[in-house]
Amino acid sequence: MSKQGKRAGERYTDLSIGVHWLTLALLVGVYACIELRELFPRGSGTRQALANWHYMLGLATFALVFLRLAFRAAGRTPPIQPPPPRWQQRLAGLVHLALYAFLLAMPLLGWLILSTENEPVPFFGMQLPPLAAPDRALSHSLEEVHETIGTAGYYLIGLHAAAALFHHYFMRDNTLLRMLPRHGRG
Repeated sequence: MSKQGKRAGERYTDLSIGVHWLTLALLVGVYACIELRELFPRGSGTRQALANWHYMLGLATFALVFLRLAFRAAGRTPPIQPPPPRWQQRLAGLVHLALYAFLLAMPLLGWLILSTENEPVPFFGMQLPPLAAPDRALSHSLEEVHETIGTAGYYLIGLHAAAALFHHYFMRDNTLLRMLPRHGRG
């Protein structure tokens, strides 16, 4: 890592960096559980366990996003050096807004789906209260929206990662370095 990326104030805090990468790990788990679930027959214990993990990891992401938003409101965003053009800054702001909307909407939709299906909402040994009364037609509509946004999420997350790599390897700025964990001392 360059000295430029290590200087105080030019990186996010270690806690912000940890929460960012934990969010990614949770999202990988959420997507993996729902995709792997399809490999098992309906009604099997493994399929149901993967679905439950999908729900719980999604809700953990939902909780974590509020911590991320608090950090973002309270903390300072380290500057990108050299500064990118204004249009790139605006586009990055729109992508970040879309990512936060995704991180809030998807778990909330999942919770609503389980509620309207009159299914329990598991969360690591607890059961969360329903957000809505049972309604099969609404549940079906919410599932379609959830699946569509979930598919869009693959592209949104990929765009975010591609932009960070583009900035690192082509723009040669500190965009990616600001969010990488520290290596060694310093």
